[in-house]
Amino acid sequence: MRRALITGGAGFIGSNLADRLLADGVEVILYDDFRTGRRQFVGDAIANGARLVEGDVLDRWRLTGAMRGCDTVFHLQANADVRYGLDHPQRDIEQNLLTTSTVLEAMREANVERIAFSSTGSIYGEPEVVPTPEDCPIPVQTSLYGASKIAAEGLISSYSHGFGFTGVVFRFVSILGERYTHGHVLDFYRRLRDDPSRLLVLGDGQQRKSYLYVGDCVNGILAGLDSVEEGGFNVFNLGTDETVIVDESAAIIASHMGVEPELEHSGGARGWAGDSPLIHLDCSRIRATGWAPELTISEGIERTLAWFDDNTWVLSELPQ
Repeated sequence: MRRALITGGAGFIGSNLADRLLADGVEVILYDDFRTGRRQFVGDAIANGARLVEGDVLDRWRLTGAMRGCDTVFHLQANADVRYGLDHPQRDIEQNLLTTSTVLEAMREANVERIAFSSTGSIYGEPEVVPTPEDCPIPVQTSLYGASKIAAEGLISSYSHGFGFTGVVFRFVSILGERYTHGHVLDFYRRLRDDPSRLLVLGDGQQRKSYLYVGDCVNGILAGLDSVEEGGFNVFNLGTDETVIVDESAAIIASHMGVEPELEHSGGARGWAGDSPLIHLDCSRIRATGWAPELTISEGIERTLAWFDDNTWVLSELPQ
């Protein structure tokens, strides 16, 4: 890899990926409209030679220009707001599906033929096979987010087969770590700072989730990308062999903060429509490349909390 463009380059995963690519000697173009990305996340990358292009991914003319001369596109930009998807149904279509279409067309115009795409374990809905492998039959979709991502995967597959692209899809579990800006670990931390005596947990607190540290995520993306042959369509689950119960993760956060809140639950097996009670992916395919996560789930949570402690500005700048 010589030169890469990252959509969502100022976001959580994108900025961490940028730092790693720069350290590996890759030229990096960060493409972001700062709708959710943060300038604080890319200061080091820019100082180390990354080029920043501010623009909407739906602006195909601007995106194509930024992409020229690249050999790889990491398409990480997305609307990841699963919980509130039903409040604005078009957002997932526009920000997850239409943007992917725009990226693929820009790649054709700029003669770039390799794309790594951040998909999600949410595309499995509530599967019957657990741990869930990549070739599990795709069930009824339970979230607009998951539906938009599996549709975007379909586009990448079509372009790979039709135009000779190398398409590499990564179905993530939830990612944690430095620059984490979205999800229940942030929500719990912020709520306990406001009121350390009580914590509302959506659902019954027994939902079982899987989380992956962002450094391990970046390593997994690069391992998967390096393992595939040019041309064709490839899918990798990217997660850990562990799971954690939501109430247990709340206990880790409370212990870190030195508080003992009373947990209150909204009830039911799901915190919201599309909240799967069990997320546990079979990651044997990515492990066959030699990759393995270095941090446990609890260690990843602790790293995230330590970053919050040192970067309290994020609590006020991000939406509640």
